[in-house]
Amino acid sequence: MVEKPLAVNLTHAKKMKSLSEKHNIHLITNYETTWYPTNHEAYSLVSKGVVGDVRKIVVHDGHKGPKKLGINSEFLDWLLDPVQNGDGAITDFGCYGANLSTWLTGGKKPLTVTAITQQLQAENNPKVDDEATIILTYDSLQTIIQASWNWPIGRKDMEIYGLTGSVTAINRHSLQVRKAEGYDNYEEENFTLAERLPPLDDPFSMFGAVIRGALTLPKNDLSSLENNMIVMEILDAAVRSAKTGKTVALK
Repeated sequence: MVEKPLAVNLTHAKKMKSLSEKHNIHLITNYETTWYPTNHEAYSLVSKGVVGDVRKIVVHDGHKGPKKLGINSEFLDWLLDPVQNGDGAITDFGCYGANLSTWLTGGKKPLTVTAITQQLQAENNPKVDDEATIILTYDSLQTIIQASWNWPIGRKDMEIYGLTGSVTAINRHSLQVRKAEGYDNYEEENFTLAERLPPLDDPFSMFGAVIRGALTLPKNDLSSLENNMIVMEILDAAVRSAKTGKTVALK
């Protein structure tokens, strides 16, 4: 089990996949947002058609920046190294939205990836980006991923917009559902959700269950290798798009 994302680049990810398959090893990626009950309830509501066919997903992730968090120098040096971290905020926090979007679309690859990055704290992040927006296009929807080391507060939230309403995972426990009425009116419900049941409530319980054979991850699970190989393709395309200023088509 590795901390998100699966690897620092697509080449490493492909090698890891090859070795895990050759030696029959579970290879799992851990994201904090995988354990949010709100994300799973949002997935369930969307799957049931509560807000109609999905047309847009917006994911916000990040914080004020690693240097401002006062983390130890060893971890900070790693985060701010474009080789060791695979780039800056675009990979550090862009991976969350790529993971969630892949999950919500049933394991589909986006048709195109477009990314814009900026360096708004050059004094703190001299070698990497700290602001990134990634746009993924699919046949019938669009995902916007806003990954930032410039948020004044830490955030990991997601908005899903369907034809008849929206679902917002505000944080780990707070969920909002809005049903459209007329031009700009809506009916709103807010929920506070309890933690998920073991072993789906934290990474180590889940990892242990997988090792013992008590749990088999679906191919499109948030932690699965299949999902996270697509995440790595998205991140690879996003970095290339940001550097070239061009949209990248995925095969």
